[in-house]
Amino acid sequence: MSRIVLKFGGTSVADPNRIENAADKVQAEVKRGNQVIVVVSAMAGVTNQLVDYCQQIDPGCDAKEYDAVVASGEQVTSGLMALALQKRGLNSRSFSGWQVPMICNDQHGRARIDDIPAENLENCLKKNCVAVVAGFQGITKSGRITTLGRGGSDTTAVALAAAVQADRCDIYTDVDGVYTTDPRMVPLARKLNKVSYEEMLEMAALGAKVLHPRSVELAMAWNVPLQVLSSFNPQIGSDSPGTMIVSEEDIMEKQIVNGVTFTRNEAKITLLSVPDMPGIAASIFAPLGAAGINVDVIVQNVSPDGKTTDMTFTVPKGDAARTKEVLESLEPLKGTQIRVSNDIAKISIVGIGMSSHTGVAQTMFTTLAENKINILAITTSEIKVSVLIDEKFTELAVRELHKAFDLDQKNVG
Repeated sequence: MSRIVLKFGGTSVADPNRIENAADKVQAEVKRGNQVIVVVSAMAGVTNQLVDYCQQIDPGCDAKEYDAVVASGEQVTSGLMALALQKRGLNSRSFSGWQVPMICNDQHGRARIDDIPAENLENCLKKNCVAVVAGFQGITKSGRITTLGRGGSDTTAVALAAAVQADRCDIYTDVDGVYTTDPRMVPLARKLNKVSYEEMLEMAALGAKVLHPRSVELAMAWNVPLQVLSSFNPQIGSDSPGTMIVSEEDIMEKQIVNGVTFTRNEAKITLLSVPDMPGIAASIFAPLGAAGINVDVIVQNVSPDGKTTDMTFTVPKGDAARTKEVLESLEPLKGTQIRVSNDIAKISIVGIGMSSHTGVAQTMFTTLAENKINILAITTSEIKVSVLIDEKFTELAVRELHKAFDLDQKNVG
């Protein structure tokens, strides 16, 4: 007998028919003799509608009441899923986040999980009961409902898997696994059988939308095997049709490059003639951090006179205007020229084999040069290389890099 957590995303439970389809998969796992916990998202579009209701009442509404409203979507889905399982003759009940309880800090709208006492879930499983848990939500120590933010249901599922020491956590979504790149852009992209936590974390952070980085971080910290698979395929997770995310030690053959990711949601900020003195970087990036602006790629060059420096960094495109506003208010930057470019893309190659092979960056840069794609900035780690380029070259760069690192499917057509 295995203990499995099954998570179904919004598109997988978008309407009653899809909830019934997901319930069939749960029933199939139970028939295998497995103990099952189900985590559900709100039905597709529901959370956006609830957010809109809050905005209509008060655009600056109280964060605690905001969380009480938007958490209701998952509660509806969990109840409907429990009903669908009961209709199939399964012992099942729903749990809201506070009933688990999933204890979180009080950062409403972006809460972090502090603890999950597993007694209530364990008692449910001992009675051969399928626990259906509303994802995305928890409760503060003061008793207020809170939500986990973007990717919260993925994070809920992994956290529960860790709390009950599950053998596996299956993430059912609208894609059948993790691909070497977006197959809509590169039809020859391959589905990967296994990916390391480290690779998946980089890929998720660099534009792959299959899993949220927080859930991967949690899985890696607690060594929870993750599987990504499609709720629209007839197979179930125990038949292993998806992509497994596991520790590096569980991957026998480590590819040099396993994926090419991209994101167009980047803006490039360039500061010209910044005073070159101790503490200048802190005086720039501390206020941006306080404003909740996430800074990514940072490049700094000393100007020819040796007294000033030029600095370039990236922020999410939606934060570009606010970033400029913050920078213009800083006393150390008075007289500094601030340039903002919104037509930027970040292209990355990721692979655990890169740490033990040379020439990877050279292949990437040569490929881009051969296709007349200029590199605006570069950042690296042990298992990834990222470059900034003009957004108009995104598809060309991804296709050519995918081919250059031999990631295309073979014998197609």
